[in-house]
Amino acid sequence: GFKAIWKRARLGATGGDASFLRVVFGGRALDTTSCHDPLCAQIQGEDIMTTFNRRQTLATMGAAAAVGLAAPAVAQGKKITLGALRFTSHSGTFVAYQREYFKQAGLDVELKFFQAAQPMAVAIASGDVDYAVTAISGGLVSLADKGAIKVIGGALSEEKGIDGQKFLASDAAYQAGVTAPAMLDGKSFGMTTAGSSFHYMGSKMAQAEGIELSFKPLQKVGAIIGALKTGQIDGWSIVPHIAKPLAGSGAVHIIGNVSDYLPDYQVTTVFTSTKNAREEKQQTQDYLAAYAKGAADYNAAMIEQTAGAEGVAEMVKLIHNYVYTDKTLEAATPGIVNGTMRLNEGAALNVASVRDQLSWFQSEGLVDADITLETLIDTSFVDTIGA
Repeated sequence: GFKAIWKRARLGATGGDASFLRVVFGGRALDTTSCHDPLCAQIQGEDIMTTFNRRQTLATMGAAAAVGLAAPAVAQGKKITLGALRFTSHSGTFVAYQREYFKQAGLDVELKFFQAAQPMAVAIASGDVDYAVTAISGGLVSLADKGAIKVIGGALSEEKGIDGQKFLASDAAYQAGVTAPAMLDGKSFGMTTAGSSFHYMGSKMAQAEGIELSFKPLQKVGAIIGALKTGQIDGWSIVPHIAKPLAGSGAVHIIGNVSDYLPDYQVTTVFTSTKNAREEKQQTQDYLAAYAKGAADYNAAMIEQTAGAEGVAEMVKLIHNYVYTDKTLEAATPGIVNGTMRLNEGAALNVASVRDQLSWFQSEGLVDADITLETLIDTSFVDTIGA
């Protein structure tokens, strides 16, 4: 399986440098040596999906021949559709697409961009999208309970020592003394919908601090930002590439770190339809192998910084093709760099974190209490953490 192959490749990496990982899968060796601003689109209330398509052909398997391995019998340019948001947390997909790792895996990829996680889950369930990366929500769990989708891997994670998601306070609340998450007692807290990751983060913090929050569903990230900046809500939590520019404007203030309350939080996961997980195993393994290479490249450039400032600049330029596209590269760079967080190596899935999220959804009455972890996840494709 992919997870065993990734582990062997990782252990054989040159000098421990993730950028030199060789992923050997299905008999082929692959070397990794080598708009709209998301806020603007959401503020304007756009619900469109922007589609990008690249016709692809079967990649030459010269590397495989060099190490005496036969090229795999994969479909030539098999068409799949990937769902994404224009966030840096989706960089694994962007890197794999731009560096043609999907193409090398025999996959002809079309990207569809969404404005929120929930529509992506629905698109997976309907078959309009094959694979996507998003946070676990109550809606996603309910679709899994209906037998429509499966979580098959991990993407973005909170990690101590790496800047992650932030708790924010409006300027009005901050001036009134809300300078730490515990001081949000009795205050309003923004979220898109009940059961969203924002709801989960706020609730877990409140539980830890022994406080009460009044959750306000505002549907879109842009609407939450507007409400926070104008003092209509008191608090919120969000990824750093959004939190830091907002705090820099003076309209809101960073008052805490999500990782202080949810260490090792599996923020986003890789998921697909149950049909793909069961009936398209080779395709799913090929997709995950290519995605994992993109994530490894991203981590090497942005976290380990194995290629120094030049490597960071090259990665930022690549990501800018998808994030903050209405800005110049120079203007977009701080936001992209601020969004740097760890993407799970080999798309490993933190089962302990997913279990905690499912338990919380059930305790809040947001999903059926009888749903099991096995209903939600398929751990056959990747390594697991905290199982």
